[in-house]
Amino acid sequence: MKGTTLTRSTPIVPALILGIFAVLCWVFVLLVSLTPAWKQVEFRLLDSMMVASAPNKSAFPITVVGIDETSFAELKLQWPWPRRLHAELVDRLAAAGAAIIVFDIVFAEPSNKEDDQHFADSIRRAGNVVLAADRVYRESSGVRQWQRLDPYPTFTEAGAQVGLATVALDADLVIRQIPVSGDALWRTVIVRLTQQYPEITPNLGISPGSLIRYAGGDHTFPYVSYHEIVKPTGSIPADFFKDQVVIIGRDIKASPDVESAQADLFATPFLASTGWLMPGAEVHANIIETVLGNNSITRLSGGAMAALLALVAAACAITMRRWRPLWGALGCAAIAALIAAGVWGVFLKWNLWVPAGSSLAIIPLMYVSLGGWSYVTEQMRRKEITRVFSLYVTPQVVDYLIAHPERINLGGERRNITLLFTDLAGFTTFSEALSPERVTYLLNRHFTGMTDILLEHEGTLVQFIGDAIMAFWGAPLDDDDQAYHAVATAIAMQKAMAELREELAKEDLPQIRMRIGIHSGSAVVGNLGSAKRFGYTAVGDDVNLAARLEGINKLYGTGIMMSSDTARQVEGRIALRPVDRVIVKGKSQAVEVFTPCENVKVTELTEQAIHLFRSQEWDAAETCLRELLAIDPKDGIASLYLKRIAAFRITPPPANWDGAMELEKL
Repeated sequence: MKGTTLTRSTPIVPALILGIFAVLCWVFVLLVSLTPAWKQVEFRLLDSMMVASAPNKSAFPITVVGIDETSFAELKLQWPWPRRLHAELVDRLAAAGAAIIVFDIVFAEPSNKEDDQHFADSIRRAGNVVLAADRVYRESSGVRQWQRLDPYPTFTEAGAQVGLATVALDADLVIRQIPVSGDALWRTVIVRLTQQYPEITPNLGISPGSLIRYAGGDHTFPYVSYHEIVKPTGSIPADFFKDQVVIIGRDIKASPDVESAQADLFATPFLASTGWLMPGAEVHANIIETVLGNNSITRLSGGAMAALLALVAAACAITMRRWRPLWGALGCAAIAALIAAGVWGVFLKWNLWVPAGSSLAIIPLMYVSLGGWSYVTEQMRRKEITRVFSLYVTPQVVDYLIAHPERINLGGERRNITLLFTDLAGFTTFSEALSPERVTYLLNRHFTGMTDILLEHEGTLVQFIGDAIMAFWGAPLDDDDQAYHAVATAIAMQKAMAELREELAKEDLPQIRMRIGIHSGSAVVGNLGSAKRFGYTAVGDDVNLAARLEGINKLYGTGIMMSSDTARQVEGRIALRPVDRVIVKGKSQAVEVFTPCENVKVTELTEQAIHLFRSQEWDAAETCLRELLAIDPKDGIASLYLKRIAAFRITPPPANWDGAMELEKL
């Protein structure tokens, strides 16, 4: 089956997952950016940039004349003021050399005939007066419609030019957009200005959606109260209005209320920072200055914005390719800083508004999304490791594997391991004599004790096969001392088995004995099985050899049998007794096998006997073997060699014999 490869502790997010999250975040932010609520967020960010970048001074000769509270107090008049007073204002401004006189007041209805005539005459004399028109929403006879209010014909016939003073309010009642109608007030003023001053060449092709570049907050432009002109005190220099665009309008700040547009006060991007609404006259002053300076703000197109969001999402995906929370956060912060710097830079240099909110929002969204995915996959990885290894290794090893998943590969890999197989001698026979319950009880006691020992020695318990146990060292974790751990485990198992036999004897249960085979070699280790059912195990020739070594114990009467590959690795630390040179079934090469033995005399005699046996010195070999039987009459190794010597005395071995014993059934 196809294995599952566990990721590293700093997992690499697959490209497909990165792409999916990038696209999902991109689409989500695009959709959210179209909502009214999010547009308000973008407007607030834009306002903050406008406020931060405002020069707070006028670059062009524009002056605002305010019909303010002071003027009302000084003139002691009720609104509307008599038009002869406006006529006097026009005459004084014209005499002072004003370039254009602009009234941000709609004179739509006639008043006192004599006053109207005075005003018309002053307009005619000045020759540079622009009057405001407006649109109002009215209901008449059940019909609701917008109506345009133009100046009273007497004034236009006197030469007054007309400009539509209507401004567009955004959803939050803030004025940001430049009106684009053909007769907008600012356009009428600038066209007239270019006629007087041909050297002025502003770009009048303002596209819909272009934004005002405010010079500053309220009273950024030179400001004069109305009464100071019609009742001069000498405080205004004689040339103060020379070549100035003078805009006259109401400036009544009784209450900084956004809804007070009826008082010709409007919210601007500076409302939050100054706390004051801006008079309409000064709004028009900002529009005129914006166009004269070719400083209108253009919003990044929808297509370009979508492309930018895609680029940001891709940058986040690349940055968080290898998921590390801290480094990912720092990378996201760096991307956010680059975006903020870029947005600010293009705003200052090219008056281009890039909605920063959307660009910045996609960054934490990507971080949280990928972080969430990584958390979920990490939990799944932990569960997978726990599921796969909790039955095979100790909880401490499982915890280590969870912390260091790079140490394992469940897809199958070739590793050098030491294998251990156990089997109960004669289990089939005595199990037939016991009830199923007793057999189960006996096996569970046996397996519990052996498993505890195996795990204590850092082994990997692979499986129980009937009454047998399969285990190995060297996987999933590397084990530089795997052979020693395996042999030490086998010795401890046999010691525990002796104690178990004593306990079983008291319970009138069979005296079970266990055989163990150990071999060190190469095997394919990993999750092996079907697509629906699999387990962590090892396969290969060396696995088979380890299993066969367990079986040959019964031939020699030993409890533990290991190959020379294992014996070499424990030499000097565990006393070993040579057993034989065998050729197991299915193999052509002989394997030297050993068994643990603490009796130095027995080991020395065995070494001598085997050497003499392979030299075909039968008498000398037989002498050593009989000495071994004198030490232990039940010595299976010595008994087997004596039988073989007896057979060779009758039928000598072939000339090329190397002392190996071929085991046809094992």
